[in-house]
Amino acid sequence: MLTYSKNIALRLSAAPLALGLALAAAPAFAQDQAADDNAADVIVVTGSRITNPNLVTSSPVKVLGAEELQLRQTVNAEDLVGDLPGVTTGISSAVNNGSNGTSTFNLRGLGDNRNLVLIDGNRIVPSGLSSVVDLNNIPTALIERTEVLTGGASSVYGADAVAGVLNFVMKKDFSGVQLNTSYGLTEEGDGDTFNADITMGGNFADGRGNAVVSFGYQNVKPVLMGDRSFSRETLDVDGSLVGSGTSTPTRVNLINLRDANDKKLSQFDPDTGTLVPTYNTYNFAPDNYFQTPRKRYNAYASAWYDLTDSVELYAKGMFNRTTVNLQLAPSGMFGDTWQLPLNNPFLPAGVQQQLCADNGITDCAGAIANGTEITTTINRRFVEMGARKAQYTTNMFQGWVGARGDLTDLIKFDVSASYGESEKTRTYNNWGLKSRVQQALRAVDANTCVDESNGCVPINLFGDGKAISDGTIAFINAPTIVQVKTSMSVLNATLNGDLTETGFLGATTPIGFALGGEYRKYTADQVSDSASSTQDEVLGTGAPSPSYSGEYDVWEAYAELNVPLIEDQPFINSLSAEGGIRYSHYSTSGDTWTYKGGLNWEPIDGLRFRGNYQHAVRAPNLEELFLPASTGLGSLSKDPCAGPGISATLSAICIAQGAPAAIIGNIDQPSASQINVTQGGSLSLKPEKADSYTLGMVVTPTQVPGLSFTADYYHIKITDPIEYLSTNTILNACYDPNNDGDYSDANPNAPECALIGRNPLNGSLNGGGDTPGVTLALGNQDGEIISSGIDVSVAYSRPTNFGGLNFSFNGNWTDQFLTADGVECAGKYGSTCDPMLPKFSFQFRSTVSLDNIGDFSLLWHWMDGMEYEDRAAELADPESSVLPEYMKIDSYSTFDLTYRKDVFENVTFTMGVSNLFDKKPPIVSNYIGDGTYNAGNTYPSTYDALGRRYMATLSAKF
Repeated sequence: MLTYSKNIALRLSAAPLALGLALAAAPAFAQDQAADDNAADVIVVTGSRITNPNLVTSSPVKVLGAEELQLRQTVNAEDLVGDLPGVTTGISSAVNNGSNGTSTFNLRGLGDNRNLVLIDGNRIVPSGLSSVVDLNNIPTALIERTEVLTGGASSVYGADAVAGVLNFVMKKDFSGVQLNTSYGLTEEGDGDTFNADITMGGNFADGRGNAVVSFGYQNVKPVLMGDRSFSRETLDVDGSLVGSGTSTPTRVNLINLRDANDKKLSQFDPDTGTLVPTYNTYNFAPDNYFQTPRKRYNAYASAWYDLTDSVELYAKGMFNRTTVNLQLAPSGMFGDTWQLPLNNPFLPAGVQQQLCADNGITDCAGAIANGTEITTTINRRFVEMGARKAQYTTNMFQGWVGARGDLTDLIKFDVSASYGESEKTRTYNNWGLKSRVQQALRAVDANTCVDESNGCVPINLFGDGKAISDGTIAFINAPTIVQVKTSMSVLNATLNGDLTETGFLGATTPIGFALGGEYRKYTADQVSDSASSTQDEVLGTGAPSPSYSGEYDVWEAYAELNVPLIEDQPFINSLSAEGGIRYSHYSTSGDTWTYKGGLNWEPIDGLRFRGNYQHAVRAPNLEELFLPASTGLGSLSKDPCAGPGISATLSAICIAQGAPAAIIGNIDQPSASQINVTQGGSLSLKPEKADSYTLGMVVTPTQVPGLSFTADYYHIKITDPIEYLSTNTILNACYDPNNDGDYSDANPNAPECALIGRNPLNGSLNGGGDTPGVTLALGNQDGEIISSGIDVSVAYSRPTNFGGLNFSFNGNWTDQFLTADGVECAGKYGSTCDPMLPKFSFQFRSTVSLDNIGDFSLLWHWMDGMEYEDRAAELADPESSVLPEYMKIDSYSTFDLTYRKDVFENVTFTMGVSNLFDKKPPIVSNYIGDGTYNAGNTYPSTYDALGRRYMATLSAKF
């Protein structure tokens, strides 16, 4: 139950009912650990290193207890925290095209690299080059509770805690054996999930020590977009069925030759043996995943031992092996530039003549005899190869050792060391190599290549669309491998305790302090095979994965104070102040200072006001510093230079950017709403800075036992943000400075125009490495990123004569979310406002406990309506092709129902139905936002694309 005392605002107790809250309404506070009175017990306070058991801090912290883990039947940390109000979508199991095989946490929409993920207040080795922690590595079986702190915490934990902190507090003492197994599937009969874990622990040395070990296994089966009716076909923004221009039969994109209606000739017609203007599009949706398959093996162990009455030794370690599979539609020749020999044995005579005419070759017969090569762009989907496969296998381990205890009656110490490694291997199959396709195009006859190396087999691009032989597929297809290794070393020493036995002005609570130092070193390297590191070589990948490495270290010193000022006075039950400061020296970016300050005021019993200010930093990560520049894919649905009727000024700009003059008026719109973008790291980056403050209140009225209420306003502003210039920012500055959509104000003198490079053959922003597309410069941008809003939590727990009732409400209202480009994204979606962040969202859980029958719990998820980021401009444009119904999403609700019962003394059975009423996701087309989050004609990371699901869990403890 929730209780209130003078020195501790709210505590969580291990009551049998345990509240069943989605989020416990709580301030930041010291948490009770085990029931024993061991003086060396650790008190974990998220957002502070001071371990006073009476500590109340000014930072708002939301708590998810073990009860909520049980009710949600959580088998992965992503499922526990990914849909909390105020949390936007990170990379998750619903992300297929754009995933790197991890699951990440994105607080306030500020980016998964702007918050820290911790275990017991300690850093976890990042899973990649961007310093982001993979939530797949969190051992859920041993989670005691999860705490989310809003606002900067760099003065406590160092860089990266800009948006806040996600801290998983693990069980410290465990005795006995616990077995958990769960199984779930969707109502469609797919997406099976199986999880099993065993935890064993006990005391030793007459109770002076405890050790626990846990092993787990998880297997998640896939769900395909083709398995749901709303996502089997790809919808364009105008509602039409449209797929990729890389299709079958082959398209050879002619520049000058037109038909009688002045339409470009492109697609091969097997009936006529010529190129015709119309072409098919390819429906790439069915092969993509809505739920990516995953297997995970994990182990976790921890132990502590009281060496003396005042010194405790401790150690813990974790190992995870996770395999995540991704799948995309078949690979192909995605409009890259190719050398096509006119004497290719599969080229029909009609196509040979068309190619000669298009390239101004008058002696076509002579050119064919000489094997003249035509430079052209080709689109051809390799349906014969099957779906593209990507497998990410991650092996991660980390170990901690340390000693802690009492130096004096007032002062404690904690000295620890940690080392972790993560090795992620990405293997591609069925993608194909460009160099081998080019080799296969240069053929002597149908069976012989000019260059016979590597067992070359000629490629037939001019059949009925399924004419590429098995031998050719085997030749062009070769698995490719990229391996990313990261390591993190940490040394930390802290003194904490009480400076005095009392506070100021008669306050009986002592002044708490913490001071210490920390050293961290990060290393990372990406090792790629030759194909993966070569621009354009692996077909259908976008950017290459060049080999590179980097490292940096940081030395830090920090100090904190929590000072009780006044206690037990009229209208001042308690008044305390806190402060903290940290100095950091980075080997790559120099010196930084971070600091915090806060106040807590309790005027009367049950009412507390709190506020704090934090100055935080985020140092550039290894990827931002060392990534070599390369060309990959970005999102764009409308190219200003595409289509007929463009102005003379705009035409001149497009030509200056590389478009052939002859193609103006016939430039194609971006293929599958994707264009080339060029980007890379920069060693000149400086740390970005953030200033945040929170103001709130905690109400726990003594007149209503079991009721608690919190409300906190937060405001986070990031200056000098480390960001790439967005595609829209660059295009608008060049083509549409007034952002009115008609391009009449196109400015050829804008410096951003020089950042745009077009395909020299067809003028588009698509193509191979010879088409840079839009160059996105990485730097400390001039704009500011701002996120502000209000969090509200209400919880009520009441025993009854039939059992108990529990209610909780947790909501977030986002007042503002401003990007570095000055775009307001709160409540909006689109290519800039991805992932989406609703203006208002909440979760409401109600739990009824019936004696001898069990617990029934209903969780209501509600999300405010959203609108397209360019809705106003599109509605005002009479030529807009975007359907009005795609520019607005109504509010969205789902309900989860759970039943739980202790079937035997030590055995608990839990079953649940998620999305009880089978709510369908909103349909907004496949091209209105960024392809990472906008997929399957909806936003599957935000809205439920799987449908009604069932889950059952059996837990036994002995």
